[in-house]
Amino acid sequence: MEKATFGAGCFWGVETEFRKVPGVASAAVGYAGGHLKNPTYQDVCAGNTGHAEVVEVEYDPAEVSYDDLLNVFWENHDPTQLNRQGPDHGKQYRSAIFVHTPEQEAAAKASKARMDASGKFKRPIVTEITPASEFWRAEEYHQQYFAKRGVAAHCKTQ
Repeated sequence: MEKATFGAGCFWGVETEFRKVPGVASAAVGYAGGHLKNPTYQDVCAGNTGHAEVVEVEYDPAEVSYDDLLNVFWENHDPTQLNRQGPDHGKQYRSAIFVHTPEQEAAAKASKARMDASGKFKRPIVTEITPASEFWRAEEYHQQYFAKRGVAAHCKTQ
């Protein structure tokens, strides 16, 4: 099993999309990329921790490729919006790929370049690609948020 970590704004909807992918063993929402240890949702929402809302995906590379996961990431948010997705504003909602290996970094950079050159987006992609930092799992009520409430994911902003 390998890990991949993505920040795409509203983590509830993005988690839902990754859970649908065959080969994904688990997806958990949480926080990464900041300086505060063990942040709470309230800490992150205040915008002072440096963390992004993220989804950490555990996957079997024999069943799903990292490139396939990148495609899910690109399809489920607007990577041209700096520090926002839909109604959510702040650095905690930034578009980010947190890479765990040099191979993931190379794949993420190549994928971003392809997406930028594709013409799919009318503005340049602002997604940051940075080394993965410690993942802090969000509070339990955030895990599988939409599934627990019986509602369809609705965070997609494209």
